[in-house]
Amino acid sequence: MLLYDMTVGMNPRRVRIFLAEKGLSIPTRQVDGVKRENLTPEFHAINSLGKVPVLELDDGTLLTESVAICRYLEALHPEKPLFGRTDLEKAQVDMWTRRIEFEIVAPIVSHFQHTGEYWIGRLQQEPICGEHARNRALDAFAWLDRELKGREFIAADHYTIADIVAQCGFLVGKATGARIPTELKELNRWYSSVVARPTARA
Repeated sequence: MLLYDMTVGMNPRRVRIFLAEKGLSIPTRQVDGVKRENLTPEFHAINSLGKVPVLELDDGTLLTESVAICRYLEALHPEKPLFGRTDLEKAQVDMWTRRIEFEIVAPIVSHFQHTGEYWIGRLQQEPICGEHARNRALDAFAWLDRELKGREFIAADHYTIADIVAQCGFLVGKATGARIPTELKELNRWYSSVVARPTARA
């Protein structure tokens, strides 16, 4: 297998953390987003959306989307389970992963896209949309803070893909102006815990 990676990308980081949690190693090929290598015809032949990560299997099959890649790797290497252990827990992990994607990650990314220098010339930026997205993100942060009361992790009693998706999203927010407010004690407690894991630096 070969993983098309981008060191600074949020979604590739999800896969790297997942691999580190599993104790797995896959050969990688770096794609330089600053040089727009992901927008070249050569890379579009690999992923027509021009996005990373991409997992190329030995038979040439190409898998895109970070959570789908992680789910495939989980099927190959079920221990330790990061998508849930029982049928109910798997459904709960899926539920929370989608909630985090829509309620937390989407507004963080939208804020970055509409206000970040990296996106100049890559899409039409509307600063007012960026500010609206940041406000949505902050509302969602407060919601998640309430949900985390009495819970160590987001979706289960152990670390899962839902935590990985969230921590990578919050890392983008931290770097781009949508930080977790200091008064959100539960969320800050959770975030400090997950970023202290050795795998967080994968």
